[in-house]
Amino acid sequence: MKKTRQKTMKTETNARQLMRDDHSTLWHPFTQMQEWISEPPLIIKKGKGVYLWDIEGKKYLDGNSSIWVNLHGHQKKEITMAIEHQLKAIAHSTFLGLSNIPAIQLAKKLIEIAPKGLSRVFYSDNGSTAVEIALKMAYQFWQHQGGAFQKKKKFLTLYNAYHGDTIGTMSVGGISLFQDLFRPLFYPVYKIESPYCYRCPLTLAWPDCQIACLESMEKVLTNHHEEIAAILMEPGIQAAGGMIVLPPGYLKRVKALSRRYGVLLILDEVATGFGRTGKMFASEHEGVSPDLMAVAKGLTGGYLPLAATLATEEIFEAFSGPYDSFKTFFHGHSYTGNQLGCAAAIANLEIFEKEETLKELQSKIGLLKNLLEPFNRLDLVGDVRQTGFIGVVELVKNKKTGESFPLKDKMGIKVCLEARNRGLLIRPLGNILVLIPPLSSSGIQIKKMVTILRESIETISKGIR
Repeated sequence: MKKTRQKTMKTETNARQLMRDDHSTLWHPFTQMQEWISEPPLIIKKGKGVYLWDIEGKKYLDGNSSIWVNLHGHQKKEITMAIEHQLKAIAHSTFLGLSNIPAIQLAKKLIEIAPKGLSRVFYSDNGSTAVEIALKMAYQFWQHQGGAFQKKKKFLTLYNAYHGDTIGTMSVGGISLFQDLFRPLFYPVYKIESPYCYRCPLTLAWPDCQIACLESMEKVLTNHHEEIAAILMEPGIQAAGGMIVLPPGYLKRVKALSRRYGVLLILDEVATGFGRTGKMFASEHEGVSPDLMAVAKGLTGGYLPLAATLATEEIFEAFSGPYDSFKTFFHGHSYTGNQLGCAAAIANLEIFEKEETLKELQSKIGLLKNLLEPFNRLDLVGDVRQTGFIGVVELVKNKKTGESFPLKDKMGIKVCLEARNRGLLIRPLGNILVLIPPLSSSGIQIKKMVTILRESIETISKGIR
């Protein structure tokens, strides 16, 4: 008994010290640190399957897949073993002037599962960088064409888009809160409204909203295609910009416009890739093959940082030439093609095959849809959206008018804190609640997540009446 008490006291002391050290040394992303240091931080100690445990032993459902990266659960044996096996050989060697076995093997697998026409893989470390690489490739591609094509130096993107936090990817993003402060550093970009049909800026319902947005895109292309290098967009759903589900057929129309006006199409599949929408890549739902595609997040199953930009052979060939032609793509990173990351990614893709993940996912998608439908009747809920295994609930102050809560009310945060107290970890996007479970979640676990989310909304709703 005495030893148990001493062990408990030591654990509590260590926990308090970790909290103090967090507050005194760290700077967390997308976090108002003044508020952060006023409360005890939640510190994760371990994970198993779809669960996480904090340093005090409390158990939580990982309802956002650790920010959308975890696919098959924590401590997935096959991925762990693949990393351990690779460690016995080598952890990392440079990709500049050298190659390595896992990078070659992974590239072959990615090309096999990618949309038709993508035949080259350029590795990097994260989603922002993968998109930035695609932008640079598109720009340089046209410069190599010579003549009038060298005027193609701009991009066409959507409002509400999120493509990363580097200067280049913020330039093509469309979230004012994240990006306005840095606007003087951006390069010029053409932007059009996205088909956010619930909050259509043109006050149009679907399909008129979609038609109007596509007409806006075509108008810009008609007038400026000679200076536009590429259209960049997230297929299927605009993620961090509000989880805006794009209408069926929208992507296919965008692809047609890109071809008609002679501009490249870049798809940002960082958030949507690797099963999140029910197919390996969201672009598959409409049979669209881009010229460039960025992937990251779920690439390693949530184990290690790794990203890739996939390109067509036509784009690759434009960079080919004698040494002194300087057509080289001058871009790279110290950890490009890292062996551990590539080994984890290979194991991740093998699990998809072995466990028939996408096939098994279809019934879970249907279950999630059925469980989310009753949320439409909740007082604080204005819109319920879903694409594949991504569930979205938008909170509103006025259900009839769709009026949003002021961000200072922190309604999304309040619901998420209530959910945390009940054992579910999710993170809001303002007033938008996002549920993205690991693909391996069981039916029982999905029901538990959705039940906690609904009860949390109901509890907060009672508190503001």
